[in-house]
Amino acid sequence: MAINVSAIGYGRYQKNMSTSLKRIATIVTTLIMLTVATTGLAASSGYRSPEQAAGATTVSADEAKWLFDDGAVFIDVRNPRYFARRHIPGAHHLDMKDAFTEEALAAVAEKDQPIVIYASGIRCGRAHKGSRLAASWGYKKVYYFRGGIIDWKVVKFPIVSGEMVSSKH
Repeated sequence: MAINVSAIGYGRYQKNMSTSLKRIATIVTTLIMLTVATTGLAASSGYRSPEQAAGATTVSADEAKWLFDDGAVFIDVRNPRYFARRHIPGAHHLDMKDAFTEEALAAVAEKDQPIVIYASGIRCGRAHKGSRLAASWGYKKVYYFRGGIIDWKVVKFPIVSGEMVSSKH
């Protein structure tokens, strides 16, 4: 579509284009600044997940391994990409973002079974949230593995890669 500059006058046309470009530049600059600011805050915030989760027992890697050897149900609440990269053998994947629901958890664990909920480690809040939710749903033996896959890997406990364990959810 051609703009008839002579119909609106060149000066007014130039002013309108200049104003539009300034608005676009301001919006783009603001978006860039917000992106840089929030990325910087996340990286430098020093976030640590809470040490305790209401209704759950916080466990170390050694305690988690003992529960693993004893047959506890392990729930990995990280995103699918991280789960596929590495996870605890036999862990059920219930991504906290879109798959960790009361119904999905019920499909893989009974309310009286011990369940260990883990994520990426102390800089990730997913395991804390999942542990609190599981306890609020009536699970009696919820273990919050705050150190998650990072602590598990540091002590050289078994890790596998690949797709998730099939479950009923």
